[in-house]
Amino acid sequence: MESNGVVQVLFEEEKTLVRLKIKEPDTEKEKYWPQITTILIANLAGLTEGLHFSWPSPFIVKITQDKENYDISEEQASYFNTITPLAMALCCPIFSKLADRIGRKKTLLLISVPHILAWIIKAFATSVYAFYVARFLTGAANACSFSVLPIYMGEISHPSIRGTWGNALPISMCLGELLINIIGSYFGVQVTSFICLPVCVLFIILFCYCPESPYFYVMKGRYEEAKKSLYYLKRKRNLDNEFAQLKFDVERQLSESSNWSDVFKINSNRRALAAGLFLRFTQQTSGMGVFLVYTQYIFQKSGGNISHETSSIVYFAISLVCYLIALFSIVKRFGRKSCYVVSLTLTTLVLYLMGTYFYLDSHNIVDLSSWKWIPIVSMIAHQVFLSFGIAVIPTLMLSELFSASIKAKAMPILMAEFGIGNIIMNTIFYYLNAKVGFYAPFYFFAICCTIAMFIAIYVIPETKGKTLEEIQQLLKRK
Repeated sequence: MESNGVVQVLFEEEKTLVRLKIKEPDTEKEKYWPQITTILIANLAGLTEGLHFSWPSPFIVKITQDKENYDISEEQASYFNTITPLAMALCCPIFSKLADRIGRKKTLLLISVPHILAWIIKAFATSVYAFYVARFLTGAANACSFSVLPIYMGEISHPSIRGTWGNALPISMCLGELLINIIGSYFGVQVTSFICLPVCVLFIILFCYCPESPYFYVMKGRYEEAKKSLYYLKRKRNLDNEFAQLKFDVERQLSESSNWSDVFKINSNRRALAAGLFLRFTQQTSGMGVFLVYTQYIFQKSGGNISHETSSIVYFAISLVCYLIALFSIVKRFGRKSCYVVSLTLTTLVLYLMGTYFYLDSHNIVDLSSWKWIPIVSMIAHQVFLSFGIAVIPTLMLSELFSASIKAKAMPILMAEFGIGNIIMNTIFYYLNAKVGFYAPFYFFAICCTIAMFIAIYVIPETKGKTLEEIQQLLKRK
């Protein structure tokens, strides 16, 4: 057999020949609206994800205080936030494997099964164990959407729109987080479940008409179906050039060794994995995941002049606006690395401010009665600074970093780390709050972000405006 080096040289020579054979550019322009429409439909799953993910925000307070219908303590309810990421870590390898076996589209349609079951169980649950089962099912759906949806969006979108619409998942999740806090503020667990359930049905109906990823079809040698998928997404009659380049890029990536050891041994894979692990871990250590599920709890503890329900709605509404601004402006205009480093820096400052406020408040060092606005303003500022970096860049870049040959192996590693990190951060938040003081978790997250600011400069590659194949060559330092 030829060595990998010889194979790579042959591919480089073939690539030159392929490009020589490609005709002059067509006058017919590629249409972007089918790609955007497909991404929006796919992210109905992300909307449901947000509804489920922040479900504890309004309902931890309600369930623990409602002793007539539920006999659930605050400590028991705290496990709502650790069971979900545990399920993510356990189920991600299954969905990553399915994405390469049965396709991205069919795997994403499977999200609806745990989503629907979780809403039904929550609607009729009375014991804490029923809620635990529902949260586990939510984590299983999370594993599918976080591991497969970014890949699907990256493979169906042109590089010029991927920087914008590749962030649709965190945007749709933020919309879901806002809606669950609004609905949960006015309705109980059962009615909320029945209101949210139709979103899952709508996703199934609309996504059935969306195309499979052309990357997947080329991987399976189903070239005619790949051409049909490309036509649906680009709406061009002459797709010879695009198909030839796609076929070559996918086959070159698949020609690379794809053993588990190669994820760590091959330099480009190792760099991609290091960047992915860093992005997902710093997302957790920024406090983002913890704040999303403890939002109303944090506002209740801060004792502001506005009710915790209203504060959470304002918080998520402003967050959504910030995410949309980041989607259409900041991330599109600036590089991935610079956005992430600036986001980390500003988030660090806010976390130190919040920690200091709660420290002074808990020790009664100074009178803070005229400063009760600081918690909500700080929480909003925290979300603003997350919106153009920490909250969106990891999901966007995970659709870009990995070669077709190792995606199915790299994503379970990243999601396991994401799930375990989420469990650890929620546990740390609960433990530091209970044993040290409410200020301690904020100082912990601030210190983590301080360290991450400097590491980010060396770990994160710049992928803005590059095709998936160009990113692979960048990771190989070519």
